[in-house]
Amino acid sequence: MVGITLSKDDVTESFVRSSGPGGQNVNKVATCVVLLHKPTGIIVKCHEFRTQYLNRQRAWVLLREALQEREEQQRLFRQAKREKIRRQNRKRSLPAKERMLENKKKNTFKKQNRKKLKDWD
Repeated sequence: MVGITLSKDDVTESFVRSSGPGGQNVNKVATCVVLLHKPTGIIVKCHEFRTQYLNRQRAWVLLREALQEREEQQRLFRQAKREKIRRQNRKRSLPAKERMLENKKKNTFKKQNRKKLKDWD
């Protein structure tokens, strides 16, 4: 949870009626908590407990976890991108270069043989 800043101004909090088992409490009381993080568009909905207070606390925890997961995914994406560029820019060994050039020659020969024959009529 280090490095994640979560401002209450960035989050829209709303309360709706839950669904599922719970009887009269579910039908009459808005115990389900829905949090919308405006900058990222992440929506978290929690209706695990019968009370709004517990659902609200759990929803904030879930939102922090979702933001943390998003940050981690972005970090991994940036790292993979850097690694890909590093692999693309590295120098090839002499045998690898020779194999690559040999394959290019073979492919050129194949492509030349694919050309259409001219009609001699």
